[in-house]
Amino acid sequence: MAIQIRKKLLNVESIYHEGGPARETPIIMGSVAVVIKNPYAGRYVEDLSQLVADSKVLAQEIVPELMEAVGGADKVQAYGKGAIVGLNGELEHGAIWHEAGGWTMRAALPTAKSIVPAAKVVAAAGTRLQIPLHHIEACYVRSHFTTMEVGSIDSPRPDELLYALVVSTGTRVHERLGGLRAEDISVGDGQR
Repeated sequence: MAIQIRKKLLNVESIYHEGGPARETPIIMGSVAVVIKNPYAGRYVEDLSQLVADSKVLAQEIVPELMEAVGGADKVQAYGKGAIVGLNGELEHGAIWHEAGGWTMRAALPTAKSIVPAAKVVAAAGTRLQIPLHHIEACYVRSHFTTMEVGSIDSPRPDELLYALVVSTGTRVHERLGGLRAEDISVGDGQR
């Protein structure tokens, strides 16, 4: 089975402020999403391993594009992933992206240890998905808890999947609520 891409979406946001003091250097948030044909739409298939394998290849193609869009992998401090499954699919078809997208993105980030947070839904075209992000080295670093919205007005159609990856080059633009700081990560277990 070969992945059939209908469209790819690359989005980059430069965030200077949210009403507080403007930053000289903005926080950059980026997302890449692909809308593909769901080969399992409308039917139950027990073995989903072929789409897992094909989706890993797809992720290997789009991860470098996302990293380049935000200034390079060495700039990435937070990440997340998500999937929107068209109405003729099932949530498990979105779960394929956990391994295919999440592990592939982590492999591109040498210091990444924390789990890649995720959101997934079965929904109609035009659905906007809020994808959670957290710090790549320790998921308890509170300053990096945020979300990025992904979606497309015409996607996914009932027999399609939208797979997305999101990254950020920093914290929330005006974070100031305390908790574990990135510079205080010491345990090295992906949490603290």
